[in-house]
Amino acid sequence: MMPNRNQDILFQLIRSMEKAEKRHFKLYIKRSSGKEELKIVRLFDLLDKQKEYDERSLLVKMGESTKPQLANLKAHLYKQILASLRLLKSGDSLDLQLNEQFDHAHILYKKGLFHQSLRIIERAKEIAHTNQKYNFLLQLITLEKRIENLHITRSMSDKARVLEVESNEVNNHIDMVTRLSTLALKLYGWYVENGHARNEEDEKDIRRFMKESLPENMNEQTGFYQRLYLYQCYTWYAFIRQDFLQYYRYTRKWVDLFKEQPLMIRVETGHYIKGLHNLLNAHFDLRNHKEFEIALHNLENFAETKRVTDNDNFRVQCFVYISIARINQHFMQGTFSQGLPMVPVIEKQLVEEDIFLDPHRVLVMNYKFAMLYFGSGDYNRSIDYLQLVINDTSNLRYDLQCYARLVHLMAHYELGNDMLMESLTKSVYRFMAKMKNLTSVEEAIFRFLRQSMPFSPRQLKPEFEKLLNTIKHLEKNRFQTRSFAYLDIISWIEGKVYGKSMEKVVHEKYLSSRHR
Repeated sequence: MMPNRNQDILFQLIRSMEKAEKRHFKLYIKRSSGKEELKIVRLFDLLDKQKEYDERSLLVKMGESTKPQLANLKAHLYKQILASLRLLKSGDSLDLQLNEQFDHAHILYKKGLFHQSLRIIERAKEIAHTNQKYNFLLQLITLEKRIENLHITRSMSDKARVLEVESNEVNNHIDMVTRLSTLALKLYGWYVENGHARNEEDEKDIRRFMKESLPENMNEQTGFYQRLYLYQCYTWYAFIRQDFLQYYRYTRKWVDLFKEQPLMIRVETGHYIKGLHNLLNAHFDLRNHKEFEIALHNLENFAETKRVTDNDNFRVQCFVYISIARINQHFMQGTFSQGLPMVPVIEKQLVEEDIFLDPHRVLVMNYKFAMLYFGSGDYNRSIDYLQLVINDTSNLRYDLQCYARLVHLMAHYELGNDMLMESLTKSVYRFMAKMKNLTSVEEAIFRFLRQSMPFSPRQLKPEFEKLLNTIKHLEKNRFQTRSFAYLDIISWIEGKVYGKSMEKVVHEKYLSSRHR
């Protein structure tokens, strides 16, 4: 259960710093040793000791008479920390190195040392070309043009033509990457807000949007970034439409792109990790058990590399994705109870890393926890986590909001809370109808829950058999079975029909699939 995040940006920044970064900051700032610098070191130490941000305490201990004075000091400290981190991290970041090279070239240009500036530009262009950093190339070419236009540098006679060709190539590349990356972001944003396509109308909308937005010559693109964002576009497009086979194909292309160009794993580590995560999800959706295990092993190994362990963003990204994958593995194998010890361990780390986590990840994790407890038969604990999803105010994943309410209703049914069932059933039905999230499967479940209240356990079995036949009949229509992506409803009903726990039913299916 996540704490409220403190919104003070300086406090968040200091909280995110590692011991080595704090030590480097102290050495960096004490070089100047001015009165103002010594004051910000004191402020830094006070903030570093605080568990929660307390401005009143800072005003007293710093001896500042007004909030504006403290605010100025905090702003100065914030800038100095960033300057210190930039110096410390420049060796690990290609972007920072290229920015530094551009800054040096610009300084030399301003001083009139044009040939020295051009030499740095040429070296930086080689690095940018090798690593496909076209945005930096554009900056470097622009500065190079300025020097050549305003000053006689005795460069080769066809320099203008060469720069023109370079500029056109870079601009065309940037334009294509911009269009594809924007489309990928919009499609991912649609999924984060809505989840999977709810009906034929959603399907038509997303198909039309994709057709109108994709560049005409997209399949002719050979550059790394064009292909990366093109594969991402098709990944989200397939996932939204629940075309899990196409989703697998494009997540595979996404990951294989990095295998073709391993140098780019270091340049675009975040995209590589996210590709591995989506490949795992694809194997989960298709129940590719062996391939899932291999992909999880690959992500776990990569999470141990220095590139990941030395970077908070990548480290937390891997932690979240590996945690989700391990929970999904218990869902696939029907070992819900075995997965329960993971919950407090993951929760503890979520609290420790809360500053790096976005609300969407926390929402998904709480739903995963709820489903682990539901599958293991601990309905009370499942309800606790479902309430966290239901009460979330981030306005993300309306699909999870709907299915959290449905599972919440089913958990109360399992607990025999008959007094709640009638009003709760109406409330959840209204909510899902309002969100246009009712398919024939959900309609059948609601109808069963309403009608089964007065039945004895003996009378319930034939009613469950009817419900199972109804839902099985709809299984081939992905719009009617959208709920299966969120809840293994068929295994739950089969458990009722055959007198087994849901956990046992899923586990038997898993064992059967392993022997095929």
